[in-house]
Amino acid sequence: MKNRSLQIRLIVMNFLEFAVWGAYLTSMGTYLFKQGMGQNIGWFYSIQGIVSLFMPALMGIVADRWIQAQKTLSLCHALAGLFMCAAGIYAYTAAEVQFATLFTLYTVSVAFFMPTIALTNSVAFNALVKAGMDTVKDFPPIRVFGTVGFIATMWCIDLLGFQATPWQFVVSGGLSILLAAYSLTLPACEIKEAEGDVDLAEALGLKAFALFKQKKMALFFIFSMMLGMCLQVTNSYANPFITSFGAIEKFTDTFGVQHANILISISQICEALCILTIPFFLKKFGIKNVMLMAMFAWVLRFAFFGAGDPGMPGVLLFILSCIVYGFAFDFFNISGALYVDQETAPEQRSSAQGLFMMMTNGLGATIGTLSAQAIVNKLVMAEEVTAQGPMAVWDGWKEAWYIFAGFALVVAVTFWIFFPKTPVKHD
Repeated sequence: MKNRSLQIRLIVMNFLEFAVWGAYLTSMGTYLFKQGMGQNIGWFYSIQGIVSLFMPALMGIVADRWIQAQKTLSLCHALAGLFMCAAGIYAYTAAEVQFATLFTLYTVSVAFFMPTIALTNSVAFNALVKAGMDTVKDFPPIRVFGTVGFIATMWCIDLLGFQATPWQFVVSGGLSILLAAYSLTLPACEIKEAEGDVDLAEALGLKAFALFKQKKMALFFIFSMMLGMCLQVTNSYANPFITSFGAIEKFTDTFGVQHANILISISQICEALCILTIPFFLKKFGIKNVMLMAMFAWVLRFAFFGAGDPGMPGVLLFILSCIVYGFAFDFFNISGALYVDQETAPEQRSSAQGLFMMMTNGLGATIGTLSAQAIVNKLVMAEEVTAQGPMAVWDGWKEAWYIFAGFALVVAVTFWIFFPKTPVKHD
């Protein structure tokens, strides 16, 4: 009974953690587009990758050395929530929303939010270990409720009509403040006693860059960065792309245009379900082939968006794009983490995992989002395109999605040719 109570407490933590993110991550692009900031969407999404290069490591040091992890989690969420609420209130009350002001408030919020993803894992692992539970067995069923929380706020923002309004920021900030208070009720984490001087390079995971001396690891991290370039593209542009069909009369009243967030949430639902299939695919096909499946899934993810539309039967391609997203996202992230675990020495594994996240969600996502922004600006938002009307804009979107698909295809084929086959290691 005691363990069940702990599981419920950790489920609530994970639900709220990702509910905070789901409130704006997939719909923010539509709001920015409506505010005339379409050409800056990429900056709002790429800043997540930029702050992820250093903030999680810095807050991790704070949690390890000075402030208990659950209290650090509370502090980060309190600050993230206050600045996100400030961003929403500013955007709602300003006669004309200025990019610099909104972006600054948003950036500070995101800088404190991004470390909380790792901190929630630390708090959960600490609590489960203290309770004598198996983290490998007991954590995944807890973590899946994070995805449930993400989907729940996506639906709420959609059904409340907040997709194109700054209220999505206020909802996110309010949930963050709620989690800040709740975090203080979670089981206490220990502070590690410092042994000698703190090596900042080691604490930040920088020494893991020595792995680039190994050819296979260098190849892996380079491909991780290249695939990471795909990660935030649909989060940034799927919602404004689908809602843009509202300017075309035959699509104006379609479900996709009216409820883009609900349609996109199929991606997160499939992501949760695909996690359950990974053990089978790894055992059957090995890590390289599973990662290769993920790369080709990204090709289909983008290509289906380019070929689809919100009407029938075009919307079926949107749905297929959302279905393959589960394979595209989960198969690489989880099999990639497993590859790092298998191919590095025990004393390097934590820093190597940090390097993997840095290359994918940091460098890769930042470069990819800003590159995608440049392509969308040229093909969709340029004055010569918009002046020709909504059909020209649609053609521009299609071309952009096919370019993204082509890039993913080049990455997949290159990976298939050059990356060594690596079987799953069994104990």
